[in-house]
Amino acid sequence: MVADRERVLRAAAALLVRRPNSAMAEVAQSAGISRATLHRLVPSRDALVVELAKLALSEGEAALEAAKPEDGDAAEAVRRVVRELMPIADLYAFLTGEHQLITNSELDAGYDLLDSRLTALIRRGQESGQFRVDLTAEWMVEALVALLTGAGFAVLDGKLASRDAPRAVAELLIGGMLRGGAQ
Repeated sequence: MVADRERVLRAAAALLVRRPNSAMAEVAQSAGISRATLHRLVPSRDALVVELAKLALSEGEAALEAAKPEDGDAAEAVRRVVRELMPIADLYAFLTGEHQLITNSELDAGYDLLDSRLTALIRRGQESGQFRVDLTAEWMVEALVALLTGAGFAVLDGKLASRDAPRAVAELLIGGMLRGGAQ
């Protein structure tokens, strides 16, 4: 039986975000497949990391397309972005945390696309006077990523209900970004 590639990659991401030094045998076990099957899907750990990054970038791009961060009120756009990214928080955490990916120039364009769209959203909020300007847009994007990742872990640990996570992330982030305090 051929393993569902995306299911295997998602299981690998969920494991590697929590335990980044896991061996390929552990990755296979977490996906419910044999090590041989895993190696047929991805021949090495490096290849697995690249495949996970590609999946995360693709899912991130799809989430941003659905959220339409360029449209409407900036705070509402941030809420839409968080709502769309929250279901892939584990992939996003993997993407931002896997150090091997930093030197892979093949993936740079995908990173740059996600980062530039999020940064443009924050800058739009700053230029409209809605978001504070004493913090850089780049820092606020980093805060967004950190909150998404933290909420993803909190959901996994039972500290936050998954249905509450998008609102918790968005409101905490927006409250800190709004000019003149929460509105």
